[in-house]
Parts: sequence; C-alpha cells; structure tokens
Amino acid sequence: MDTPAFAPFATFRRGELPRWVRVRQRFEAGEIADVAAAVAAQFARPEIAHTIRPGTRVALTAGSRGIDRLAETIRAAATEVRRLGGEPFVVPAMGSHGGATAEGQAALLAHYGVTADGVGCPIRASMETVRLGEVEGGVPVWFDRTAYEGADAVIPIGRVKPHTDFRGPIESGLMKMIAIGLGKQKGADAFHAQGFAEFHRLIPAVARFTLARVPIPFGIALIENGYGRLRVIEAIPAARIDGREQELLIQARDWMARLPGERIDVLIVDALGKDVSGAGMDPNVIGRDLTGLVYTPETPPLPRVQQIFVRDLTPDTEGNATGIGLADVALGRAVAKIDPVSTWMNCITSKNPAAARVPMAFATDRDALAIALACCLQTDPETARIVRIHNTKHIEDLWVSEPLLPELLATGRVDQIGDPAPIAFDTEGMLAG
Repeated sequence: MDTPAFAPFATFRRGELPRWVRVRQRFEAGEIADVAAAVAAQFARPEIAHTIRPGTRVALTAGSRGIDRLAETIRAAATEVRRLGGEPFVVPAMGSHGGATAEGQAALLAHYGVTADGVGCPIRASMETVRLGEVEGGVPVWFDRTAYEGADAVIPIGRVKPHTDFRGPIESGLMKMIAIGLGKQKGADAFHAQGFAEFHRLIPAVARFTLARVPIPFGIALIENGYGRLRVIEAIPAARIDGREQELLIQARDWMARLPGERIDVLIVDALGKDVSGAGMDPNVIGRDLTGLVYTPETPPLPRVQQIFVRDLTPDTEGNATGIGLADVALGRAVAKIDPVSTWMNCITSKNPAAARVPMAFATDRDALAIALACCLQTDPETARIVRIHNTKHIEDLWVSEPLLPELLATGRVDQIGDPAPIAFDTEGMLAG
C-alpha cells in the first residue's frame, strides 16, 4: 500500500495542494420536536384509533436503516397501541440484512436502541416466512411468519425517500417495507431476482397483493429533513398508502440534501455504511450508481464526481460494506473491517456483486488522496476541486477546496465557516482534523 512504487503519482508531495475551508449548506430545517406527541396525535385520529381494539396483537415493524429517532418513534407507537388496549411487539423488516439471521437482525436493531427495554415491548426476530401466493405470472410473495401468525394487525413504520437503485412513483417507504422488508431473506431474494429494472412495477404489485391478504390497518410514514432529522410522522390508512406515498416521495425528494456545485474532482467520504444508506453511499448524493437506473446519460447527475475516496466504515454497519464498490480508492482500515458474510449475503440477495468489489486500498490518507488525484482527468493538484463529507446522509457541514468555493458561495445556499487552511496530514500521513 504505502510504498515508494507509487511515488511517481504522488504529485502533490512535490507541489501544492489547494487550501480548503469549512462550509455549511442550508436545507429544509423543520423538524418534529416532540415525537411522542406527534405519534399520539396520529393515533388519536378516528380512522386510525378504531382499528385497534382491546386484546389486539399488534406487530410494529423496524427496519435496518439509520432513521432519525427510530427507537423513540417505535416506543411512542407501542405506547399508543397499549393505550388503545392492544398488545404490541416488534418484528424486524429488513429483508436479508444482519447476515440474514434472526440474531443478526436483532443485533442491528439494538444498535439503534430498538430493544425490549428501549421501546417497551418484546422484539420477536425470526427469518421464517409464509408464502402468500404469487404475482406477475410467478413472482412469489413471502411474509414474516411471526407477524402473519402471531399478530392480529401489522403496522409498518418506515421512512419514505428516493431509492438508491431505481426510479419510480413508489421507491423506498411503506410499500417497499411491505413488499421486501417483511418478506425476509426469501422474499428479498425472490424480489431482487427480477432485477432493479422491475422494482418500479413489482413493489406496488407485491405490496397491493399483501395488503389484500394481511391485516395491515395502516402504516406510519416518516420523512426526514435535509439534515437527516425527523420532519414528518403520518399514519396512513391501508387503502391510501399507495397514493399517499407517491405524494410523500415528491416531498422527500424536494427536501433531500445534495452536494453543491457542478464538478468535484475528488470526493472524500469519511465513512460508508448500511445505517447511512441502503447502498452504503447514497447514489442520490454521490451521483453514481451501479444499476444504471438512477443516473443515465439522459439524466446526468450534478455535481459530476471524478473520483471517490472512502476512509472507513460506520460502527453501526457492523462490517457490512455493501456499496464500497462505488468507491475508487479507500483506506486499508476500511477494507480490513469488511465482514464478508454480511456484505456478500446482502449483495448476493440484491443480485449486485459489484457493490462488494474492493477498490484500491492504501494505508494513509496522503497516499489515497494522491492516487485519487492522479486518476483525475484534466486536473492539477494545485487547482483540484476537493470535497470532504462525514457520510452521504449528513452533508450540511463539509470541507471544500478554495477553487470550488466561489461557485458555492454564489448559490446563496452555502455559508463559509472559518478561514481557509492547508490540507494537512499528521506524522502518520492521516488527515489532520
């Protein structure tokens, strides 16, 4: 990795890197202050409250994404179910995540505080399913056996947002959780075997089929603001989930945070993970996907990113490095943390082995950045447009090199925080600060 063999490409060792400066983007900032009150207000609506009677066994779903205040939301929903006389419990709804094991999925939820103590009701994790039937001439529809046989009502709780791998009127949200998340590994595998190009059609078809056969009285849709904070909590009666989710997706897309500017030479990402995005790094942010269904020659992304450098994995991803294949270079420490079982299981189930491909890996930030710059076209290190972000979910605070700064400040949506400083490395060759 860090060897003299790469010296001819480490051009900035002999020249100058541009200085960079911390900036802050301004996004939609409204958020829910009191989650418990917001959830209670939704359960108080007559069309919602009347669906839960005393003694009703209610399965609340919990997904594997790092949704803001997820545990708090589930705890509030469990409280309201009990207030109406119901008996709540939680089931994981995350397809093949967590290594496609019940223990792995329970452990994933525990990272988000979704434990029996944390949400005030039992967690019942299982990978067993029941086959409800089939759609589209042979696509099987699977559903969580624990929820199907052990609950009188199933209430999906999920975030509505643009999907990482395809476009359609329905993307990530309650319909996808019903169609894929609650299908466990069998359902996710059968679904992904049809290909992402079919998702825009199959998610509604499978979800509608399931809604007609499983007691799902309503779902709870969540939307986050541009800062990744919970902005909307809305209970949607089953008959309206399809249409209402399409409306909420438009809103979520409008609020979604994006990188500023038109061109970035090197994007430095401090960490990727499944808790950040289903793709590890959100293609809606980095402008790069592995399916060709998010960005095409007809819909070029902005900004255009030449090279992506990943420095680490998030702790909560537990070694699942799905999406590392989107990067061009990485630190060796990120590669060393890859758990092949959870990563490969995820990528096999999604039929997307490219997401697990390991990029060139280097021991130090200095070497990795040098190689990333050496791979850029029509770029001099002195004038390189370099951006550093924490992860693709939190891009409000970022570092940008001076050649990019005037363009960003001119948008009126970016504020400079502090003075320009050198891109500095410590004695170990790692970024300082």
